[in-house]
Amino acid sequence: MDAKEIIARRVAQEVREGMLVNLGIGLPSMVANFVPNDLHVFFQAENGVIGLGARPPEGMEDRDLTDAGGGFVTAVPGAASIDSAMSFGLIRGGHLDMTVLGGLQVDEKGHLANWMVPGKMVPGMGGAMDLVTGAKRVIVAMVHTQKGKPKIVPECTLPLTSDRRISLIVTEMAVIEPTEEGLVLRETGEGVSVEDVVAATEAKLIVPDDVKAMALAS
Repeated sequence: MDAKEIIARRVAQEVREGMLVNLGIGLPSMVANFVPNDLHVFFQAENGVIGLGARPPEGMEDRDLTDAGGGFVTAVPGAASIDSAMSFGLIRGGHLDMTVLGGLQVDEKGHLANWMVPGKMVPGMGGAMDLVTGAKRVIVAMVHTQKGKPKIVPECTLPLTSDRRISLIVTEMAVIEPTEEGLVLRETGEGVSVEDVVAATEAKLIVPDDVKAMALAS
């Protein structure tokens, strides 16, 4: 199991019955693949879909049915197509129960930077700023390090997506909860020790006595 699948399976554990959930582009979109079929959840994409399903089998793609990143998706029974005004009204109005986003950096205050790298061409800011500000819970799903460099840092050096504290960080190595006191290590991945997580994290971590093993969706 690769790092991205580990992360997606763990994030799927946070999805609850009846939720309206936004999945970001890339890794976060994999979460839909690991949510039980009997769990009644509606996934939303800011391009105007409520009721996204998993990626379709090869050869069954519909060019008119994509997520916000242009990736092919399926639609569950009861799905709806809406315009951008309604889509962002849901996001900005606080109606989303949860959003799952990728991240470039998260700092000790729980601030997320994920929308641009200075000097690199980006297509636009997308809906990330609205999602981090408007969703009831914000989960950042990202690999723990990038080319050996920690992504969880004392202070973000990249432009912030929002000044709101996110709810949870899920990596292949750990589950970390940003709090008023700082970043609390809640879980470690299979075969990963607390010391491994601390060594791969530039930010200071609060390590309680009851750090659990990460549980993954089947």
